[in-house]
Amino acid sequence: MSSLTRQKIEALSGFRSDRFLTTSFYLNTDKGRLVRKEIQVAAKNLLTGARARLERLELDKDKKASLGADLDMLQDYCARNMTDNAHGLAVFSCRGEKFWEEVHLPHPPRNRLLFDQNPYIRPLSQILGRFHNICVFLVGRTNAKWFSVHMDKMTHLDSLACELPTKDKDGDFDGTSVRRLERHVESHVHEHYKKASQLTFDLFKKEKFDWLFLGCEDHFYSDLETFLHSYLRDRLKGRIKAKPSDPEDKILKEALALEAAINLAAEEEDVRRFAAELEKGGRAVSGIKETLRGVNQLEIQHLLVMHNFSAPGTMCPKCRFLYLEETVCPACQIATRPVADVVDEAIEATFKQHAAVRHVQPPSRLDHYGKIGAILRFKA
Repeated sequence: MSSLTRQKIEALSGFRSDRFLTTSFYLNTDKGRLVRKEIQVAAKNLLTGARARLERLELDKDKKASLGADLDMLQDYCARNMTDNAHGLAVFSCRGEKFWEEVHLPHPPRNRLLFDQNPYIRPLSQILGRFHNICVFLVGRTNAKWFSVHMDKMTHLDSLACELPTKDKDGDFDGTSVRRLERHVESHVHEHYKKASQLTFDLFKKEKFDWLFLGCEDHFYSDLETFLHSYLRDRLKGRIKAKPSDPEDKILKEALALEAAINLAAEEEDVRRFAAELEKGGRAVSGIKETLRGVNQLEIQHLLVMHNFSAPGTMCPKCRFLYLEETVCPACQIATRPVADVVDEAIEATFKQHAAVRHVQPPSRLDHYGKIGAILRFKA
């Protein structure tokens, strides 16, 4: 079973069968809130409901057989694989194409099971947008520690210890004065900061983290910041109160709280920037119809969509253009086919265009602009 990455989402969004439908299965497996029996009952209810829906669908024999085989495989999988510690599970299956993909989720999704032409990836992009690759750098006068934090998990990366000069039995160090000893100690501390900062840069070159969180005493901060490489200063997003000697669960809790606060501030800034562009007639569009036009014309730089906002629509099977109601594609004059959630299709198309997607939590100003909008590459 693989972990959630942007590359994984892009690969899933690229899968599509012309002959069969794909089953997308999401399950909350958070054992911190649910017991095993509750998870198994939820999975059973999803599968039972899906079988009932499948019986009512007007599909050809091969498509129904493929979906039925998907449900059989999911039932067998859930009976055997409810022992891991992931907060959520996503499985995508198209038995007719021998396609099967499992993904561990670091955040519990809403339980759902859908049949569609392609994998339903929107919940994955929502979860991915919450997390970054973070390096936590904790440093004191005589030690330092580094941790990697990603998707609610923390891994110890490295440690460093520094031995400081001490006084001899007469109160002096090699016969020098106390003042000289203090200068000597401070010199060792500065060398410790330099070495720790260099090791942080070495870890960055290896780990390629997105953000850097720093934990140190207030009077150390200005010195440490000057020692950091410019690449690291660009990624320094904030400070936490944790020390190298603190328990790892405390360090993780502080890092996740800071990440959540930064995400909320960035979300609010994205919406503010979008609204400012829109209200001055700049590089922005709002509402589902205009946003779909921007997606079709490859103009999206940054898509913003309210959490759980959805709408039915249509898609051209040839050019993949998205519409709200068109039954015939205006671009190539081919009959469109209905899609259950045109917003999800727009998110997939935006990922394929390597543009940014921001899922906005309510309440938000985005509500007043049709719950969806985009900042464009060029002025509309």
